[in-house]
Formats: sequence, C-alpha cells, structure tokens
Amino acid sequence: MAVTAAESFVEIKVPQQKLFDGVSFPAVLSPPSSSATVLPLTRSIKAHKPYLESLLLKSGALLFRGFTVNTASDFNDVVEAFGYDELPYVGGAAPRTNVVGRVFTANESPPDQKIPFHHEMAQVPEFPSKLFFFCEVEPASGGETPIVLSHVVYEKMKKRYPEFVERLEEHGLLYIRVLGEDDNPSSKYAIDLPYFVEHA
Repeated sequence: MAVTAAESFVEIKVPQQKLFDGVSFPAVLSPPSSSATVLPLTRSIKAHKPYLESLLLKSGALLFRGFTVNTASDFNDVVEAFGYDELPYVGGAAPRTNVVGRVFTANESPPDQKIPFHHEMAQVPEFPSKLFFFCEVEPASGGETPIVLSHVVYEKMKKRYPEFVERLEEHGLLYIRVLGEDDNPSSKYAIDLPYFVEHA
C-alpha cells in the first residue's frame, strides 16, 4: 500500500521561521510521530517529489528536521533522491573540498569571518537553481547558514531605494573578480569590486 505525503511528512513551526504574505519561510518538515509506516527520508523524497517541489516553490526553502541523516554519505543519498542533474563546482570563489559524492564543504574560511548574503555562483554562466545544506557536527556557537528570499529583498530595495534599483535595472552591474593564484582558506571569498555599467 502506498504511503501518502501526509504519512511521510508533517509541517511544523520553528522559532526562526518568518512569514511572508502568509507563507512560512522556510517550510519545515518532520516525520509524523504517530505514523507506524515511516519510510526512510530518501524513499519518502522519491515517492513525494511533486509535493516537495510544490512546497519548495511556494515557500522558497525546505528544512527537514528529525529525520535520520547523520553522515555526509546519508546526506549525499538525500540529495541523490531528488534526482536533480549534478552541477559541478567550477568557477566558484570559495575553496571547497569534496567530501563524498555531491557533498562539498560549504566554505573553509575561518569561523570568525562573516559571509554576506549572495546568490551562489551568480558570476558564472551556469549556476545552481537549488542548494542543499547539512550540518554533520554542530558547533558550540555560530555556524548558521542564514538564507533570504531574493524577491523579498528586491521588493524592499525597490520600495526604499527606487532610483538605485532603477539604475541597476537600466544599466546592469559588472563585477571585477580579483583572485589570487592559489586557494586561500584564510579569506572568506575573493574580492568582488562592483561597478555600474553605463550604456552609451
């Protein structure tokens, strides 16, 4: 007998969630505590991918809580279960190490370095449409990966700084990348120098 999405996932609330236009960000999914037919997360993902993708589209991010995903190998299995094409890490500014399969370290910068909000690999022609994050060893403090909804940031910028946003939309923005010859783990990222592009 097939297991329904409701028997595999239950939406829960966490204190850090935000509400935008009545939609929780991120959507947080947990295994139902009362279900006797809890499937492994990988099987639930494969069985209910359309449901998960519609929830992702609606909310902007999914957070899985309480599932048995303890190692980088477990996490790789979860990523593989979604069946998305693999996008190799080519052209990124941060030094990263391949852990297993599709799993890479997120960033090897010193922990005291803050990383500003950014679009992952936006500087390359082919950038990822989806990102997955996993924490194998929780740090004593810090270590969070904050995420934002880009369209919400855009709308707030447009409302607060309409002339600036109009200039960006009209003229574009050019980044000049300044990279060293070798990876430098002590740097949080390469230096990006933004310039407005004025079209003649």
